[in-house]
Amino acid sequence: MDLPLDDRGPSPATGYTRAHWEAAADALLAAVEPYATPDRALYHLPGDRHSFSGRLSDGLEGYARTLLLAAFRKDETALERYADGLAAGASGAWPRIQHRSQPLVEAASVALALRLTRPLLWDRLDDGVQQRAAQWLADALTAEPWPCNWELFPVTVGGFLQSIGHEPEASAKAIDRGLERIEQWYLGDGWYTDGDGRKFDYYNGWAMHLYPMLHAWLAEDAELLDLYGGRLSRHLTDYAHLFAADGAPMHQGRSLTYRFATTAPLWLGALTGHSPLPPGQTRRLASGALRYFLERGAVDDRGLLTLGWHGPNSAVLQDYSGPASPYWASKGFLGLLLPPEHEVWTAREEPSPAEDGPDWAYPITPPNWLLQSTTSDGLVRLHNHGSEHVDYDPYYSRLAYSTATGPSPSPSCDNSIFIAGDPSRTGIEPLGVGDGWAASRHTVSSGASVTSAVLVRGAVEVRAYLVAGAEAGTPVRVTGWAAPDGVRAELRPVVGLDDALTGVTGADATLFVALARLTAEPDPRPLAELVSVVVTGTELHVTWDDGTETGLDVRVPRPGQARPGHPEDGQVTGR
Repeated sequence: MDLPLDDRGPSPATGYTRAHWEAAADALLAAVEPYATPDRALYHLPGDRHSFSGRLSDGLEGYARTLLLAAFRKDETALERYADGLAAGASGAWPRIQHRSQPLVEAASVALALRLTRPLLWDRLDDGVQQRAAQWLADALTAEPWPCNWELFPVTVGGFLQSIGHEPEASAKAIDRGLERIEQWYLGDGWYTDGDGRKFDYYNGWAMHLYPMLHAWLAEDAELLDLYGGRLSRHLTDYAHLFAADGAPMHQGRSLTYRFATTAPLWLGALTGHSPLPPGQTRRLASGALRYFLERGAVDDRGLLTLGWHGPNSAVLQDYSGPASPYWASKGFLGLLLPPEHEVWTAREEPSPAEDGPDWAYPITPPNWLLQSTTSDGLVRLHNHGSEHVDYDPYYSRLAYSTATGPSPSPSCDNSIFIAGDPSRTGIEPLGVGDGWAASRHTVSSGASVTSAVLVRGAVEVRAYLVAGAEAGTPVRVTGWAAPDGVRAELRPVVGLDDALTGVTGADATLFVALARLTAEPDPRPLAELVSVVVTGTELHVTWDDGTETGLDVRVPRPGQARPGHPEDGQVTGR
């Protein structure tokens, strides 16, 4: 991709300015154009993989998601091409919007793009095209969505149709219904689950906040702006901590092939005036993420976004991922709606949390996550004691994630505890999170329960597992980080484990303790110099290298409850 030279004056960290974002958007739009059908209604991007919805739906996805990029770019030439496609699509080239069908998703992108660019696109269409397009979109008002972020697609379509006076009553009903349904998933402090259960990931930002907030902003609804703006602002306080110093977002959750769509809520806060982040930090985080992916193969030699994370990577895909799916990354260009003179574009970049100040441990209560960052290497780690999927999913249910690693596949299973060879972790019950600690309880298929706790300082982790309900002699194995090149991972036994990180349960609840570390420092100090652990029963007493002491009882995890251990209790230090 041909981008301008770095400009380190206003952007000392990333070198990216608005000109880089514009050039990236233009290049992405130019690259997909050869794959449009002659009537421009469908974009059939190359590749052998197609989603379960089929090729026709995938072609609509290519149209809708790249139209959204053209809308954020306000590219009139490109929008003229998409106007031709709209006329053909609404006249029969597009599949109908039905209950729980993929076209419902794409209708939201079409409607949002039309609403954002009304003078440039919609108002220039003839009456017949407008009528047919509105009728095609109107099926979204009554189509039943999946009970998750999909509830917001009829809201987005309804907002546009209401703004043009098409079926205003049905539109208002769809808006009210969708906004009411997402309330049951709001858990406070700016965090939603993506439907029932405890599914926490980037859908918080690029869906659950994005669609209601844009609707409120475009409708100039002061009451909704106040409600959703307050939630967004609170979410961004946490969200800024999910990015590494090199720009990498946390590698956790589904639909990761959308890549720098992770920047959408950052821009959304600035666009609507509901962000706690300094303008220079907003741009630094967003530009860092864009650069991170563009430099690591997200775009192939044809200029197309690939199905993957850096380059192609089937591990991050879902069965709904088709060749055009990555173009939800278009949401990351939301910032282009801000004028060039806006302070988010003119302010000097400010450091992100991962590169500013001392090491930190940051608790997030609703998902029961503990974030851990070391500014010496800029990594961020996420200790997951509250997010899971209805089925065991490695991108939701592992004990830890980071900005430098991805979940390893079975049977190795990083960041897991195996009970009788079973690494599954379901029925996760959050037990609390606080200053430098987090804990949860889960079950495995055999019925055994595991209470897990972690204590952190710097890059060091003390991981503890209390296994109950398993037959005596049941084999137990713990795993740590699966580190890529350039990153060092360590896992060392403390209690209940041998040097191979395996052990067996006793007749009663049995405690297993290990030390872990993930670091990109080239020559880190030995773990034995950084922490010592004394175990008494189910109580941990941890002494860090600066003399600070932390106690925790794994049976009832709360910080400060464990009493100091004694040498006769059996101290094991980082062996």
